[in-house]
Amino acid sequence: MAALWTLSLLLSACLFWPACLALTPPAELPQPHNLPPLLGINSSDGSLSVDLPIALRVFSVDYHHVQAPFEIVLWIMLASLAKLGFHWSGRVPAVVPESCLLIMVGLLVGGVIYGVRHSAPPTLSADAFFLFLLPPIVLDAGYFLPGRLFFENLGTILWYAVLGTLWNVLGIGLSLYGVCLLAQSSLGDISLLHCLLFGSLIAAVDPVAVLSVFQEMHVNEQLHILVFGESLLNDAVTVVLYKLFESFLRLPSVSGLDVLLGGCRVVVVGLGGLFVGLFFGLVAALTSRFTSRAQVIAPLFVFLYSYLSYLTSEMLHLSGIMAIVTCAVTMKQYVEANVSERSNTSIQYFLKMWSSVSETLIFIFLGVSTIQDVHMWSWPFVCSTLLLCLVWRATGVLLLTAVVNKLRRNAVTFRDQFIIAYGGLRGAICFSLVFLIDDFPKKRLFITTTIVVILFTVFVQGMTIKPLVELLDVKRKKRALPTVSEEIHSRLIDHLLAGIEDVVGYWGQHYWKDKFEQFNRKYLRRFLIREDHQAASSILRVYQELERREQRGDEEAPALVDPRSHSRPLLPEEMDSIRRILSRNLQNFNNKQTQAYSRHTLHQDATMDRTRKPLYRHQSLAERYTYNTITHWPQGEDGEFNGSRRVRAGLSRSHTVCSLSPRPVLQDSSVPAASAQTGQVDPKSSASREDQISPQHQAPVERAPKKQISFVLENEKQQ
Repeated sequence: MAALWTLSLLLSACLFWPACLALTPPAELPQPHNLPPLLGINSSDGSLSVDLPIALRVFSVDYHHVQAPFEIVLWIMLASLAKLGFHWSGRVPAVVPESCLLIMVGLLVGGVIYGVRHSAPPTLSADAFFLFLLPPIVLDAGYFLPGRLFFENLGTILWYAVLGTLWNVLGIGLSLYGVCLLAQSSLGDISLLHCLLFGSLIAAVDPVAVLSVFQEMHVNEQLHILVFGESLLNDAVTVVLYKLFESFLRLPSVSGLDVLLGGCRVVVVGLGGLFVGLFFGLVAALTSRFTSRAQVIAPLFVFLYSYLSYLTSEMLHLSGIMAIVTCAVTMKQYVEANVSERSNTSIQYFLKMWSSVSETLIFIFLGVSTIQDVHMWSWPFVCSTLLLCLVWRATGVLLLTAVVNKLRRNAVTFRDQFIIAYGGLRGAICFSLVFLIDDFPKKRLFITTTIVVILFTVFVQGMTIKPLVELLDVKRKKRALPTVSEEIHSRLIDHLLAGIEDVVGYWGQHYWKDKFEQFNRKYLRRFLIREDHQAASSILRVYQELERREQRGDEEAPALVDPRSHSRPLLPEEMDSIRRILSRNLQNFNNKQTQAYSRHTLHQDATMDRTRKPLYRHQSLAERYTYNTITHWPQGEDGEFNGSRRVRAGLSRSHTVCSLSPRPVLQDSSVPAASAQTGQVDPKSSASREDQISPQHQAPVERAPKKQISFVLENEKQQ
C-alpha cells in the first residue's frame, strides 16, 4: 500500500516538473556558452546563415515533441494507481466511496501543483469532457443497461427525468432570483435568465457519481434502475435546457414566440438524438452480420458507430447522450448474436476499462480544478443554492411519486423515495457546464457555488447514503443470477398478461411488448442476424442470454474459487485404484437384495416383498441377439409383473444395463410365466423362439474365471 502511494507521488512529481518547464519559453531558457551555434540562427551581419553543428550530439532531450501524449499517459497512470491503492486500502472502501477518495487525491495533486508553480493547475476543459470522457461512460451504461427493467419502468423514469428536471430547474432558478432581489447590494446584477441558466446546470444529476455509489451498495433492481435511468436522461434534459437559456441570453429580448420555439426545440433535440442513435444502432447491427470472416475487427464497429452517433448529434446540435444510449440499446442484442463469444468478451472488458479510466480522470480533475484563483464567495447565494437543491429535489420526488404510484402496480415505497431524493449527487456535468458560461461579473460566483454543491453532495451525501440504506433497511439486490426456469416462467407470465390485455381490449405495456417481439422475430432478427446464428426456439435464446450473463459474471459478487483447481493431477496407480473400487462397488450393488426401479418403471404393488432380487431391464431374445445384451430373470418370478415390466421397458432412456462378460444365455422367463397362467405351453411359440436362437446361443456357456463388467446404453436403440 505504501509503495503504491509512493509511486503515485513520484508520478505527480513527473507531472509537476515538465509542467514547470513548459511555462518557460524556449528563448528565456539559459543557454550554455560552449554550445555550437544552432541551425538557422542569423549571423552578425543580419543575413540568414545555414550553420552546421560542429560535433554530433550523443544525448539530447526534446520534451516539447512528446509533451501532450506524455502528460496524458502520466495522468492516466496516476489515476489508475490511485484507484488501485483505494482498493488495497483495507477498510477504507467500506466507509468512503471511491469518488470521494479520487477527489481528495485530485485536491492533493492540485495543491502541490499550485505550491510549486505558484499559479492555478490545469483544468479539465468542457470540450475534453463532453467529447472524450463522457461518451465512454454513457456508452458503457447504455450497452449493459438491463433492458427489461428499464422498459418496464420507462414511464416512471421519463416522469422523473423530464417533469422532475423542469421542476428543479424552474424552482431553483426562480428561488435564486428571489434571493438576488433580497440581496440587492451584492447580488443585484444577476438577472432572471442568469438564475435560470444556473438552475439548469446545477440540477444536472451526474450518472458517474450516482453509479459509483449505488453499485457499491447493491440496492434492489427497481430502485437502482429508477435512480440510474433518471440521472442518465436527466443529463440530456439539463444540457438541452442549458443551451436553450444560453440562446435566450444572447437575444436582445425574449418574447412569447421565442419561449414557444424554445419548447419545440427541446422536443426536436431530444427526438432527433433518439432517431440518430436508432439509425446508427441498426447500421452497426447490420454491419456485424458480415463480420464472420473478420472477427478480429468485429468489436471495433461497436465503438465506432456509437461514438459516431454521439459526434453526429453534437454536430447537428442534438442530444448526444440520447443518441449514444439509443445506439447502444438498439445494437446490443443483434451484435451479441452475430459476433463470437471472444468478441463479446472483448467488447465487455474494453467498455468497462474505458469507462473506468474516464470516470477516474473526471473525479481527479474535479479535485485538481478546485484549486483556482477565480473563486468568489457570497454566503447568501452559496447557502441558498445548497438548501434549494435539497428542498426542490425532495418535494419534486414526493409529489411526482404520489401521482405515479396511482398508475404503477409496484408502488415506490417511502424508503425508496427518500433514497431517490437523497441520491441526487452532482458531478462533472454541472462543473463542465459552468465554465461554458459567457463572461459576466458573477461568473466566478457561479463557479465557486457549483464546486461547493459538488463537494457537499459527493462527500456528505455520498458518505452517509450507505448508513442510511442500512438504517432504513432498504431492499437489496439478489446476488444470484436468474435460472432458465425463472426466465421461462417470467416470459410465460408476460405472454399471459399480453393475452389478457388483448382479450379485454386494453393496450398496455405487455400488449405493445408482445407486438414488438413479434415484429422483431419476424423482420428485424431475420434481417440483422446471420442465418447460422439464429436460434431455433425462444428457450434456446433464453439459455444463450443467461450463458452470456454467467460468462460476464456479476460484477458485485466475489469470484468463486474452485478449491480443486489447485490440486495436483492423479497418478496412474491412483486411477487404477479408483477403477477397481468403482468396479467392486458396482458388483456389490448388483448383488444387493433390494428392489431396483426408476421413476419410469415404478413398482405396481407397494407392499411387495422387499427381499426379492433386483429387477433388470427385460428384452426379447431377438433384441438380445441383435444388440448382444442379456437380462437375468429368476425362474420363479411372477409372469404378470414380467409382462408389464417388458411393456414399460421402452420408456426408460437414461439407464445403463449391466451384464457379465462372457454373456450366458438363459431361458426367457416369459415362457414359463405364461405357462403358469394357462397351464400349458404353446408349441408354435416355443418352436418359433427356438428358430430365432442361433446355434452358438444353444451351446452351453462356460463362465470365465474373471468377471468383467460391460455397459450398454439404452439410447443406442435409437441409432
